[in-house]
Amino acid sequence: MNDYKIVIDPGHGGSDPGASGNGLVEKNLTLNISRYIYNRLRELGVPVSITRNDDSTLSPTERVNKILGFYGSDPNVIVISNHINAGGGDGAEVIYALRNSSRFADLIGNELQKEGQNFRKAYQRRLPSNSSKDYYFIHRNTGNTEPVIIEYGFLDSSKDDVNQLKNNYENLAEGVVRAILEYIGYDYQPSTSDLYVVKKGDSLWSIGKKYGLSVDEIKRLNSLTSNMLSIGQTLKLSGDPITNNDIYIVKNGDTLYSIAARYGISVDDLKNYNNLSSNSLSVGQQLYIPTGQDASDLIGTDYDTYVVQPGDSLFSIANTYNTSVSNLRDINNLTSDTLVVGQQLLVPINEDIVDTSITNFTNYRVLTGDTLYSIAARSGVTVDELKSINNLTSNNLSVGQVLKIPVRETTVYTVKRGDTLYSIAREYNTSIDEIMKKNNLTSNLLSIGQQIIL
Repeated sequence: MNDYKIVIDPGHGGSDPGASGNGLVEKNLTLNISRYIYNRLRELGVPVSITRNDDSTLSPTERVNKILGFYGSDPNVIVISNHINAGGGDGAEVIYALRNSSRFADLIGNELQKEGQNFRKAYQRRLPSNSSKDYYFIHRNTGNTEPVIIEYGFLDSSKDDVNQLKNNYENLAEGVVRAILEYIGYDYQPSTSDLYVVKKGDSLWSIGKKYGLSVDEIKRLNSLTSNMLSIGQTLKLSGDPITNNDIYIVKNGDTLYSIAARYGISVDDLKNYNNLSSNSLSVGQQLYIPTGQDASDLIGTDYDTYVVQPGDSLFSIANTYNTSVSNLRDINNLTSDTLVVGQQLLVPINEDIVDTSITNFTNYRVLTGDTLYSIAARSGVTVDELKSINNLTSNNLSVGQVLKIPVRETTVYTVKRGDTLYSIAREYNTSIDEIMKKNNLTSNLLSIGQQIIL
């Protein structure tokens, strides 16, 4: 054996959702991928840590400090920073540090291709203001470690990436596991148990038919007392019955103490089992519970995550997603109708009302002289659409009012550290004036995480 150690870094998190579209939110998918890799490496006996195991916010400094705090600044420490791309391309990419060779990145690319994903390239990126430095802080500020950024695909791809990310992400993660083991000289062993993650439309009967199992066999293996399944639930398909790997979805008002008491375990056991570094929890977070399954947490529908915007109300959100205010309250365990900008809500996905030509929304602040007609004409939508999207009952507007504007068939770019309007315009073959016009910008100042329409 050798002394390699691995740090898994799920990109974004908490108040930084990353890119989103087509029912995918980057921070959620990177956490799922990272947990898979983390659990597999632990299973294989590889020393491994993870920077976040929940929906927590990490600043660049906090992220770097965590990475270096696990095993120090050492060339035998490998950092896997997981991300999802946006911008309309297709396929996976791996970005490696200037101080490292391409060997590890190439191995990852080869394994992702074996799992059916198109691999675009492995490359390095330099800081425009100083070409001797890496562009990304995860490369630049992590000492002598060997970090790679893996972009598993484009969530706004017009090709097969969306399907890969929704239905094949565990296989892609397993490909990364194989690449890590080959690079550090460990023997690869398949998972000790076949696991299946429940998807929309699954039933015990359809899963059993696919894997040659009866409904009763699946229920026995997973200690199920009913036929109900939840999206994202993990099922065991072979081996001994599950007795110690159930999942609890955090609800409003939950604490580590209340959850631990409910299952008869200690808070420390719960934290250690989930690799938590604090007692903070977020609604919708998944916790692994070393006990039997709680059937009360099973759901029978598919949900998406909505981030509350200025001007939103439960009524306007319910209207947008064709549901009721009371249903939104029940889904999110809300005790009042008060919302906070940035708050995350679970919303039911209704396939019948999704306008597939709309891929995103941008916020527009009303200026003096604006009318609904002028804003609609400039945005390529109708006045009625604007009124419906923003729950407006009249055509009256007030200066400073924030409107949600649908973005159709366009590219939305999320600003990263070091970006400027000039660098973005150059990369996407457009002009600064055009970007400013499309985004109602009055200065060249950008903020990290800001979304720019291109």
